[in-house]
Amino acid sequence: MTDLTMQDALSRLAAYWGGLGCLTVQPMNTEVGAGTLNSATALRVLGPEPWKVAYVEPSVRPDDARYGQNPNRIHCHTQFQVILKPEPGYAQELYLGSLQALGIDITKHDVRFVEDNWASPALGAWGLGWEVWLDGLEITQFTYFQQAGGITLNPVSVEITYGMERILMALQGVRHFKDITYAPGISYGEVFGQAEYEMSRYYLDDADVPTNRELLSAYAAEAQRMIDAGLPIPAHSFVLKMSHAFNVLDARGAVSTADRASEFARMRRLSNAVAKLWIETREKEGFPLGQVVPPEMTATTWREQPEQTGPQLLVFEVGVEEMPPAEARDARQQVENALTARLAAGRLPHGAIRVHATPRRITAIVTDVADRETDAVTTMRGPRVSVAFKDGTPTPAAQGFARSHGVSAEELATIVVDGQEYLCVHREEPGRPAVEALAETLSTVVGGLRSAKNMRWSDPELVFTRPIRWLLAMWGNAPVPVNASRLRADTSTRAHRNADQPIVPVSSAGVYLPALAAAGIVLDERARRQVIIDAARTAAATVGGSIDVDGEAPLLDQITFLVEQPTAILGDFDPGYLGLPDAILTTVMRKHQRYLPVRDTDGQLLPHFVVIANGAIDRATVQAGNEAVLRARFEDAAFFYRADQTVPIATMRKRLHRLTFTDKLGSMANRADRIAGLAQALASDVSLKDSERTTLERAAQIVKFDLGSQMVTEMTSLAGIMGREYALHAGETADVAAAMFEAELPRHADDQLPHSTPGALLALADKLDSLIGLAATVGLPTGSSDPFALRRAAVGTIAIHRGTPALAGLSLRDALAEAARLQPVPVTSETIDAVSEFVTRRLEQQLLDEGHAVDRVRAVIIHADKPSTADRVLRQLTNLADTPDFRRLAAALQRARRIATTGGAEYDPAALTEPAELHLHETVSKSAGELPEHADLGDLVAAGGALPAAVDTFFDGILVMADDPQARARRLGLVGAVAALGDGVLDWQALRL
Repeated sequence: MTDLTMQDALSRLAAYWGGLGCLTVQPMNTEVGAGTLNSATALRVLGPEPWKVAYVEPSVRPDDARYGQNPNRIHCHTQFQVILKPEPGYAQELYLGSLQALGIDITKHDVRFVEDNWASPALGAWGLGWEVWLDGLEITQFTYFQQAGGITLNPVSVEITYGMERILMALQGVRHFKDITYAPGISYGEVFGQAEYEMSRYYLDDADVPTNRELLSAYAAEAQRMIDAGLPIPAHSFVLKMSHAFNVLDARGAVSTADRASEFARMRRLSNAVAKLWIETREKEGFPLGQVVPPEMTATTWREQPEQTGPQLLVFEVGVEEMPPAEARDARQQVENALTARLAAGRLPHGAIRVHATPRRITAIVTDVADRETDAVTTMRGPRVSVAFKDGTPTPAAQGFARSHGVSAEELATIVVDGQEYLCVHREEPGRPAVEALAETLSTVVGGLRSAKNMRWSDPELVFTRPIRWLLAMWGNAPVPVNASRLRADTSTRAHRNADQPIVPVSSAGVYLPALAAAGIVLDERARRQVIIDAARTAAATVGGSIDVDGEAPLLDQITFLVEQPTAILGDFDPGYLGLPDAILTTVMRKHQRYLPVRDTDGQLLPHFVVIANGAIDRATVQAGNEAVLRARFEDAAFFYRADQTVPIATMRKRLHRLTFTDKLGSMANRADRIAGLAQALASDVSLKDSERTTLERAAQIVKFDLGSQMVTEMTSLAGIMGREYALHAGETADVAAAMFEAELPRHADDQLPHSTPGALLALADKLDSLIGLAATVGLPTGSSDPFALRRAAVGTIAIHRGTPALAGLSLRDALAEAARLQPVPVTSETIDAVSEFVTRRLEQQLLDEGHAVDRVRAVIIHADKPSTADRVLRQLTNLADTPDFRRLAAALQRARRIATTGGAEYDPAALTEPAELHLHETVSKSAGELPEHADLGDLVAAGGALPAAVDTFFDGILVMADDPQARARRLGLVGAVAALGDGVLDWQALRL
């Protein structure tokens, strides 16, 4: 609790940043959705001029209007915006100082920088950074701007955006924004409550759609007119007015899919034109504020190295501002791969290489690194001896070769290569000292670091997932002078920012790990994960609960790379919230807060959770803060849940028209219609009970309706789960409700599959619609990029087919063709073929990953069109492959296929005269007659038992390629008939026996 009012908080922030040289400017004089859009940010981050500013910005978001009823949602919230251009290199430390200026003791609180990749596609702007959490509450967005108005920024600016209502609710301990003390004796609600209600009424109920459409068009036209007039500031103002008019229409549900795509494109185009015009205007004026000049690059300083002989331990640390968990894992592997490869390519003997990562560091530890490289002799080959000398005298070729290598012709040696004798020069290369060799190697490793989404900062040459801020490299007690762009390796590392000694000296490689351990840093990610598990279990046990370690494995993996000094804290929440569906509670805990749910011995949720804080903190303070955050989250969820239950399914279904799938494939309503049509078309080829057809018919009518609910809009991972809940609440049958949930399955690898056939048909239709529609419009993924998760859709398609017996006879190729027919864009046969091949390759990889032999997988992949058939035949092959009867049958079929094409030419059985010919014909005919229409491997083995002996007798006694053309033709036809018995069962030539 604090006596700090909101008015005081704004004043303190203004004073703090003003004291650091920031200008104080006024809010934008038109509605903006965020402080970012104020020209003091949107325009000033462009171009080379330095700029430091701090200001309050009322941020208007019509879609967040809730009539003042929701405790955490308001249409106009207060931001405090800071821009530092260029980013100074220590903006995180400056930010933490601002929290202290607000009276927040950061040594008691868990202040966390959690991944946030910010983007505004409509304005052509994006950046990378974090949400800043205070005891679990997001209080600030911290972003390194990379692009604005479609223009790449140089220099890079850092943006710090405080959410003032959230901060004050946390500090004052109030549960509703209206209860914030705005000034002594005056609440926030008393100042802004009426405006919140009335503007909510306007945005959600009363805003006139035709009027706002006219305003949207008028503002866009005026923005373009100002651009044409060369006036970027009024042009920007009208782009903002245009954006607000669009947001009003969106809140009124009056924006179609086509409208959204076209208006975003128009705003992006106008923003780009404004940005270019601003830079041109400032340049014409000579950039009045000056231009940012990058600091000069400093030369590498080679220190006096202490005397060391023999192998030493190497420690190499790359210090980074908080990396996203996935990027930290990837960076660890990158460094391990690069360092292993570089050392292997060099001549420096070394021992084992270990690499570890935390959110703030990547550390390589290499044992027994020799004190110098081994000596080497390099041989440079010259011309052939036969042309290098004439009558014993060096020719110009020999003389030129010698001269180019700084030796006389008499010093040249010879070497024999592939039987030819050549002149050569042998050069001795003495090994470099370890420190010199390592400096080059480690510098290369740092410069090569990359991530899935790279960013730039104040360093002119480095790019990575987040700024690299320090390097440490020690070989024994000798510093290694690593340099990467402006960074120079030092002899210190970093502890937690709250530590008494945040910068820790490292006098030798051997003291590095003890120094980190003394600071509480758990470097090894495997050990850190176990520390987290043990601490969480201990905390949960205090209330008779437990942690589902296996079920929470993905969350534990993420937490492992969110903290480096883990501290487990048990928190509580009101048991009344257990009345909400479990999925809502666990989604809030896991996805939004990274809390570990606590369960009883029966697996039921208890009113407790475990949060893993980072660093030494005040437990009571952090517990209370996280409990308040979770209470607000649950209250939000309860608000949405209650509100959704008052809305008919049909109304939610209509809302899907407002949700864009893609600009070319229409709205989510269009997509739901395609899924419904495709599922029912596929059902015509599936055996369904009458009750199942009734279920499918109703489920198809409302599939994906829950995407129009407030709950799923807020937490998209609950799609399907809420569909089931709301369908039951609305009186739908249990089977229809189950189909709503199953239509979203599987959501990820190892997820459950649909249990019912109607659910499986809807889920399959969902995956096929995505695959074919997106392949036709944006293409199939290449490399590691897969922004539309088409690989997951393909894997889901395969899993549904393999896991649903009723779909065993369904052809995926035919299903894709039907999905293509329903698309709103043309889909070529080549696209269908490409998607079919894409799914086939996923099935092939899946079977290989399951441990099946390569040749067997390739033999059954001809059944990829029906994955369940491929499954069945592969099981049969696995069981039969090592049996004598199968091996003889396979050998006979392979032998026949090597000689004749499948089916061969027609032959007249009456023309057969040789006993071996007649016997083989009778055996083939008998086997073919015993095969069912769609024979599998078991059928073939059962029917072909006598075939191997007949084939052996035939080949032993008959010359197939006889001189007589007629005899040769009928014998080839007979061999072809043998080969044809295996048609469509296996790719026999792929099988290796």
